Amino acid sequence: MTGVALRTTHDLGHRLTVSAGGVDLLTYTYGVDLPRFESPMPYFHPLRTLAGDVVTGHRPHDHRWHKGLTMTVTYLSGQNFWGGNTYVHGEPEGRYVALPNTGSVLHTGFAALEADAGSLRFAEDLRWVTLAGEHWLDERRTVAVRDVAADSWSLDFTTSLTNVRGRELEFGSPTTRGRPDAGYSGFFWRGPRDFTHGTVTSASGVGGEAMMGRAADWLAFSAEHDEVDRTSTLVFRDESAPRVPDGRWFVRSSTEPVVNPSLAFHDPLFLADGATLTLRYRLIVANGTWDTARITGHLASHVW
Repeated sequence: MTGVALRTTHDLGHRLTVSAGGVDLLTYTYGVDLPRFESPMPYFHPLRTLAGDVVTGHRPHDHRWHKGLTMTVTYLSGQNFWGGNTYVHGEPEGRYVALPNTGSVLHTGFAALEADAGSLRFAEDLRWVTLAGEHWLDERRTVAVRDVAADSWSLDFTTSLTNVRGRELEFGSPTTRGRPDAGYSGFFWRGPRDFTHGTVTSASGVGGEAMMGRAADWLAFSAEHDEVDRTSTLVFRDESAPRVPDGRWFVRSSTEPVVNPSLAFHDPLFLADGATLTLRYRLIVANGTWDTARITGHLASHVW
């Protein structure tokens, strides 16, 4: 099934859907109409395996601002582009507070949209705007769907973020603001509810939530679906180093299924005025449970 034909459907002004073998592999919604408290931004949902199983969660009741797979930032020089409450450190311990600081990531246009029988690529321009209407970042986002095979496909995601604020920007997370083990910020996946208590493995050999705050070349999340007798595996690879020297994984499985190769887990990242930060990620969406040998073999044979 290698080289299976992809089909693209574009609902102009709203969303792109990519299909293969009769399955909608992904829907990318860029025309977003959501409450400002949720920090409206483009998102991927649903993502599906080639077996048709959904591997993303959308607006779960515990975190309405989680939208499948997104690119966002928890703390940006005091502004919250993540959505929801903002972590405020204090005594005796910090808390999350609803503040008037939830920004938006706005689609401004497609620079390219290219498709052939076996792959799809699009380049999108976006603008990061604070709740007060200040334009802080320009983004060029490039997405490619590729390597569609019998039981897996890949999503390649590259983002270039340019500081247009007029002064330095600080990228952070709740952990950089004082909350332990809450370093989420950046490329973020929320899984469906049936993925809770899934299995986490990594290139370092460390598994489970022991990977919280640790570094590894890749991290995988496998789980069993409700209703159908199938499992799925998602493999995340962060190609951003050394641009992100504090690259660490934020991962949870026991309370909610989430994975994030954080761009600022322990330490903030600073971007000078006019400078550009480029980040690259790969996500493999696979049928079944993949072990370490299967993952490393696939990554070695499918070079970026």
